[in-house]
Amino acid sequence: MNILFLSSNRGQICSLNLSKPLNLLLLVVTIGGLGAGAFYSGYTLNPPNENQALIDQWQEEIRLQQVRLKIIGQEADADIDALSSRLGLLQAHVMRLDALGQKLIQMANIDKGEFNFNSTPAVGGPETGSQRALQSPELARAIEQLSLDLANREDQLEVLEDIVMLENLQKEVQPSGRPLLKGWLSSYFGMRTHPISGRKELHKGIDFAGKMGGEVIAVAKGVVTYAGRRYGFGNVIDIAHGNGYVTRYAHHSRILVSVGDTVEKGFKIAEIGSTGRSTGPHVHFEVLKNGRQIDPVKFIRASN
Repeated sequence: MNILFLSSNRGQICSLNLSKPLNLLLLVVTIGGLGAGAFYSGYTLNPPNENQALIDQWQEEIRLQQVRLKIIGQEADADIDALSSRLGLLQAHVMRLDALGQKLIQMANIDKGEFNFNSTPAVGGPETGSQRALQSPELARAIEQLSLDLANREDQLEVLEDIVMLENLQKEVQPSGRPLLKGWLSSYFGMRTHPISGRKELHKGIDFAGKMGGEVIAVAKGVVTYAGRRYGFGNVIDIAHGNGYVTRYAHHSRILVSVGDTVEKGFKIAEIGSTGRSTGPHVHFEVLKNGRQIDPVKFIRASN
């Protein structure tokens, strides 16, 4: 077997006889050398270990990116949960403020059309052109500040509620008005000639003449501290109202309350009579401040 070669120098055809062992060995060695060289070159330029290391590095980077994305997603979910929780607290604050506002409107007798807690307040303003959406940290800070503002307003309204309630309570327990529904003022507070003894003496209350059996009413909310007979007064009732005030009602034909009873302003406590030192059916009415009688006229006029 012969292999033909074309010479590049002279253009002649040469042949290699493979039947000779030396030629065949030379060909095998040449081909093996070329293959080994090619393999060595490829191995040197791209070692398998370095390729695998590069692949492993890429896979590790991908895994780290996936972990980061998962962490970011969890943080986003946590932020949403936190904002939702804060929103729920803010809504609870607003509901309490609305309820408290409605209560204060009723207590203060304010026109509901002036303060309507069931509708959005009327606000407005021109656009400035510099509007931008709040970023997440800014939004969180804004929500936190709003929460603090609402808590502060709630505290202020609760203080205002206490003040209004105290004023209303003081109005309820402050003696005012007349101790009977029908009748007329027949004798004032101060020095007078007593209609029975004829002597000058201090009249420590005022008298209201009325019809026998007419209603005697409490002039303020309080607790009955005495209900029975007493010399000179006949059937008498004492009611304590707090702040050192006590009112006294005397000469009744019938007592309708007992010691320890709590009575409201306008509550019927007795019926007009003429018991004790009396010339006819009337109510003797006294106002005591820290145990001392004072002129009741200003309390009667206070209800007008």
